[in-house]
Amino acid sequence: MATLRKDYVVARRVYSEDSFDEDHEKVYRVHKTILDHVRGYLTCDSKRVKNTALSFLPIIGWMKIYRIKEWLLGDVVSGISTGLVAIMQGLAFAMLASLPPSYGLYAAFFPMLIYFFLGTSRHISVGPFPVLSLMVGSVVDRLVPVGGSPANFTSFEGLEPDEQRVLVASSVTFLMGIFQLAMGLLQVGFIVVYLSDTLVSGFTTAAAIQILVSQLKFVLGLVVPGYSGPFAIIRTLENIFGQITSTNICDLVMSILIMVVVFIVKELNDRYRAKLPVPIPIEVMVTVVACGVSYACNFEERYGIDVVGNMTSGYQPPITPSVEVWQDSAVDAFPIAIVGFAVAFSVAKVYAIKHDYTIDGNQELIAFGVSNIFGASFKAFAASTALSRTAVQESSGGKTQIAGLLSAMMAMIVTVALGFLLEPLPRSVLGALVIINLKGMLMQFREIPYLWRRDKTECVVWVGTCLGATLLGLDIGLAVGLGVELLTVVFRIQFPMCSVLANLPGTDLYRNRKDYLHILEPNGVKILKMPSPIFFANIEFFREKLEQAIGCNPLRVLRKRNKAIRQIKKLVKNNEIPITEKGFGGFLYQTNDESDMNMEEFDRPIDQKDLPFQINWNADLPGNISVPRVDIHSLILDFSAVSFLDISALKGLKTTLKELIRIDVDVYIVSCDVNILEKLHSCMFFDDEIQSSMFFVTIHDAMLHALEKHGRNKHKGWVNGLYRKYCEN
Repeated sequence: MATLRKDYVVARRVYSEDSFDEDHEKVYRVHKTILDHVRGYLTCDSKRVKNTALSFLPIIGWMKIYRIKEWLLGDVVSGISTGLVAIMQGLAFAMLASLPPSYGLYAAFFPMLIYFFLGTSRHISVGPFPVLSLMVGSVVDRLVPVGGSPANFTSFEGLEPDEQRVLVASSVTFLMGIFQLAMGLLQVGFIVVYLSDTLVSGFTTAAAIQILVSQLKFVLGLVVPGYSGPFAIIRTLENIFGQITSTNICDLVMSILIMVVVFIVKELNDRYRAKLPVPIPIEVMVTVVACGVSYACNFEERYGIDVVGNMTSGYQPPITPSVEVWQDSAVDAFPIAIVGFAVAFSVAKVYAIKHDYTIDGNQELIAFGVSNIFGASFKAFAASTALSRTAVQESSGGKTQIAGLLSAMMAMIVTVALGFLLEPLPRSVLGALVIINLKGMLMQFREIPYLWRRDKTECVVWVGTCLGATLLGLDIGLAVGLGVELLTVVFRIQFPMCSVLANLPGTDLYRNRKDYLHILEPNGVKILKMPSPIFFANIEFFREKLEQAIGCNPLRVLRKRNKAIRQIKKLVKNNEIPITEKGFGGFLYQTNDESDMNMEEFDRPIDQKDLPFQINWNADLPGNISVPRVDIHSLILDFSAVSFLDISALKGLKTTLKELIRIDVDVYIVSCDVNILEKLHSCMFFDDEIQSSMFFVTIHDAMLHALEKHGRNKHKGWVNGLYRKYCEN
């Protein structure tokens, strides 16, 4: 792209904020009160009813524009392809939730029915997601451990272990749905912004590690109890390696063979995506082959392989969730709700941008909340979206959620009529399919060197989240990741990269003086830029940077000057300074000078009323009196990046400005946001010393004003460089 090189010339007055308001009439807006917002929210008319209906039932919006001839065939093909993948993933992900595989088909069916009507995304495939399945499974294993005693809940009485597990999973999912629905109704969909892409990447990578470890027992054909809580992954690995000599060779060989075949075919699908009408359904193909071989060779009895076993045929009546499980798992259900929504919303946003339509975060929360509540009532477990399944639905031609509805119908057909065909399927095959589908999440480790080179703070968030979720568990790990992320935000705001600016010669532009070779910094003027909000946590840091910029501590200088004045008064009183007709020791003085009186009033903390002269504080003082030098006469503060000031910062800023003014440093604040100016007026920020005239529109306006003010004065009466008298031209 060619560099734009055009000149422009603007001739205007030097504007302070006050003079700008004088020349340009301002519109004073009336802000709505809380009562006005409440009235507007409660107002009801036909237009609002229509918009509300369209908001709660997004299906009305896209069904009105549905193009049957152009979209229907693609939706049908996509629905069948996605349904085959959803069936296999449902069976596999049910094992992550520590449930019988058949319940994975429920999770692929019931939530999709509700999302079809309430969801705003047209492309995501709603159903089991491995991370959520594992998080639900950790609760199931804690309350109903394999080979251990279940929790002492009255709702468990008379239930078989598998039924207890199903009750726990459905109750947790029901509570998760309540959390999502409540957040949607309260319009807090913005909460997802606190889960950055870096945090989600580190979290899902840790989840992939947890999933990989959890599936090793199926791939190796071992019996390993489910562990939960911090360091559960270490205990699981310890148990696995303790039994490694008992590995079922048939399970291991079959799993490795399936993973190799599926990996190769998936790579071919990615490479020839543009040429293939639909991706090759390799998961379905290997599942069918594995079922046939296992049935024909009787793997279960001959090699001791653990198979899927009895598949529940048809659907069961709805159940009531357990309040006791709710009380025990509320802390687990909330992060499950947040993660499920965050992943689904992130994926939905990608495809919404790609296909040019909008999605509503709050409505998505409502859709997933109702979907999970409805699914949990029919013994389904947590639903979100799986990235690989959604990619199949979109890449195979899916245009709307009709494809998702057809995929749910595929799961229903298998549940009602074809489930018995999957009974000989070895569980190691499902474990292998789960592991091979983790490739995308595990490949996120490649982000570490990129983040380290580009943004080390983001790299710390990624590594901290990944390590926390891997070692401490997904629920605690998510909290750790959020804590690390918020700490980085606080660190960046509390310790911003303040910079001293200087002028680019021949322009009205000001940049960091460290970044350019040829730059102009007028003597006596400093420009400090604060690139963040100023609040209670960083006001002291701002004061430190200001002191570094001007080269002194204004309060210390003020105290030194007060002390020096007392010493000089003593010298004058003791006649240790000779008096002549022209003044003290030949120093020019005039007791009734108007500028002296102005200076007395301006610099009130320094009592000079008994001195008929002003002191040049940068000169050598008599009597070995030492006062720190102040080499600037003007300080310009660039507030263009300051978005807000709190009360604590306002008080600290006011104190700092007064200290500077009292040591003869003119302070100018430029590019201040209008809302901050209004707040300063409302908080009584201005007084006799700090006035609104110190606020300027731009840096260049303030610079020109400062140079003009201090360039007109000519200094007379210099004697030994000690005292001076200001006289106007």
